[in-house]
Amino acid sequence: MLATIPRDIPGIDEIEILVVDDGSTDDTVEVARRLGVRHFVHHTRNMGLARSFRDGVDYALRHGADIVVNTDGDNQYPQERIGDLVMPVVLGDADIVIADRQTGTIEHFSPLKKTLQKVGSDVVNFAAGTDLPDAASGFRAYSRGALLRLNVVTQFSYCMETIIQAGNQRLRIQSLPVTTNAKTRESRLFTSMWQHIAKSGQAISRSYVMYKPHAVFLTLGLVFALGAAVPFGRYAVLLATGTPGQHLQSIVLGATSMVGALLSLALLVLADLQRTNRVLLEDTLERLKEVQYGLTAAPAAPNGAPENRRSSGGNRPGPVDRARPVGAGDTGLADVPAAV
Repeated sequence: MLATIPRDIPGIDEIEILVVDDGSTDDTVEVARRLGVRHFVHHTRNMGLARSFRDGVDYALRHGADIVVNTDGDNQYPQERIGDLVMPVVLGDADIVIADRQTGTIEHFSPLKKTLQKVGSDVVNFAAGTDLPDAASGFRAYSRGALLRLNVVTQFSYCMETIIQAGNQRLRIQSLPVTTNAKTRESRLFTSMWQHIAKSGQAISRSYVMYKPHAVFLTLGLVFALGAAVPFGRYAVLLATGTPGQHLQSIVLGATSMVGALLSLALLVLADLQRTNRVLLEDTLERLKEVQYGLTAAPAAPNGAPENRRSSGGNRPGPVDRARPVGAGDTGLADVPAAV
């Protein structure tokens, strides 16, 4: 995998490789050192994909990355396509580029897995307002500005959550068709396909409610209101026609449904207030990240520098357009290095 990563990409001044070791027991760090890697994030125990991605992004931004490419260590993705992956970001045409594995053509994917991949992508696209053929792909390129705006809060996987966040924040997302390499081993991310589906579904649901509370709670409220109208209507008709009986079942069912509708309305009000607070918090976090990481990137750590070292906060000198902040379509590639 390391051997096929390009060392020269048009428009990129400097390429750095960062290995995130999520508590592995197979000498990942030692092997990577022997192969020339000098940047590492090491977890003493397994923290999960989402935490690994978040810590890797933090390290990359602190050490001056303008563009961050995420790939897998199992050599699933064609690293030689990294140049094509980052090019829309370099040209300012996209904030995020996601590789499309064309899962329908992958031989070792079963028909069920191919179907689930498509269904999952359709669900994510519905929640995010995007049109991506392979939402679960982990082979991605992010601009610095996009990473300053994204906040990963799930524990299992960042893939679905970041797409939903990016789509609702109107970031520009493109897709790049690629072909995958031959399978070398089973995935170690999850124990079974059904666990992956359950965890991904949970992340999608949470993100959808976070960004679309009106769609969720208005729908629930209307369903409960309809559930109340039917038995109450039946009771009113029976009462008007003088049909004997107390019709307690209709009254209980109608009252219960009405309570559900009122609760949905109350949750909608609370969710709307939370949404306002979330928007303000996201804006505050973006500004804090700009202060923490700098509006322009700092030089990458020199050879032999301590791992996980925090940058001094200084910016690399040069003709930087400070009137336009990073993230507004400006990648700043004319002045600062980029990292993979």
